[in-house]
Amino acid sequence: MLYYVSGTVAVLEPGLAVIDCGGVGYGCRITAYTAGQLKLNQNARLYVTESIREDAFDLYGFISREEQRCFELLTSVSGVGPKAAIAILSSGGPQNFTLAVMTGDEKMLTAAQGVGKKLAQRIILELKEKIGGSSMELDFSAGAAPAAPAQSGGAAAMARAALQELGYSPVEISAALKGVDPNASTEEMVRFALRAMVMKG
Repeated sequence: MLYYVSGTVAVLEPGLAVIDCGGVGYGCRITAYTAGQLKLNQNARLYVTESIREDAFDLYGFISREEQRCFELLTSVSGVGPKAAIAILSSGGPQNFTLAVMTGDEKMLTAAQGVGKKLAQRIILELKEKIGGSSMELDFSAGAAPAAPAQSGGAAAMARAALQELGYSPVEISAALKGVDPNASTEEMVRFALRAMVMKG
């Protein structure tokens, strides 16, 4: 079982990256999100998910554990194969995907090639509780502590839950949400917090 591949980016094409690890090239199918963070002939680490079928053995590479976990959640939904999952994450990245599920944003999901309204609804229905529920323990960043249980009810609680699933600590979330409009929607609160964290970083 491969956990990740680390080496030089030898080939970078739409949907494909080849990582040279000690003279062995590992071809990984990638999202546009991951591709945007890779550079040819520079070192990179991709977290790997293997897909084994009778006629093929594919590697899917992700720039972060967060993105890999989103891919694995997507492919757990009936009717969502690796190709559709890659398309969804390519259209918005892991943060926007998580936000779309939490807020029931079908349009973000249907923007991906091959994803219709019914499939988008199924994704939201099956994954909303997994992503935002208090019983869900997602480790989106290596070494991160388990997210604290989300408070029940309210846009603020939903926003906190979404941010926790993205790997942010309760302290970081509280600081990022300082000054947010208490009447804002969940989506607006999450975007406010993410902007605050980007500016701080």
